[in-house]
Amino acid sequence: MKLDSAGLEILSRDECLDLLASTAIGRIVFTDHALPAVQPVAFCLIDGNVVIRTTIGSNVAAAAKNSVVAFEVDDFDAAMRAGWTVTAIGHARAVVEPDEISRLSLLPLTSWAPPHNDHFLHFIVMAPEQISGRRVRN
Repeated sequence: MKLDSAGLEILSRDECLDLLASTAIGRIVFTDHALPAVQPVAFCLIDGNVVIRTTIGSNVAAAAKNSVVAFEVDDFDAAMRAGWTVTAIGHARAVVEPDEISRLSLLPLTSWAPPHNDHFLHFIVMAPEQISGRRVRN
């Protein structure tokens, strides 16, 4: 087991991907009007890529299109002083190909937008270029 300077276990890329796949809510970090912004989102990990369903015109859709974003997931048990965190960084893109949109529409993803806006939904895909994770155990 490899530890960082703070004594936290350093996770391998495969462990990070397994943990990313184990949860359905994460946080996307993007730039909004030249300032950092963070937004919780529902997501799926498909073929090693983070897939987010959002509404056209949302801050996430506008800012994440063709830009570098960060994505973070974690799970902590404060009482046990144990948990993990995974951060992925990569280029995000809006999905525009009809076949890919059809395939991604079958995913168990729900947007946090009101249901009446479903026809305005689209997908953002981020391919992790850098991924890191840490685990703390008591």
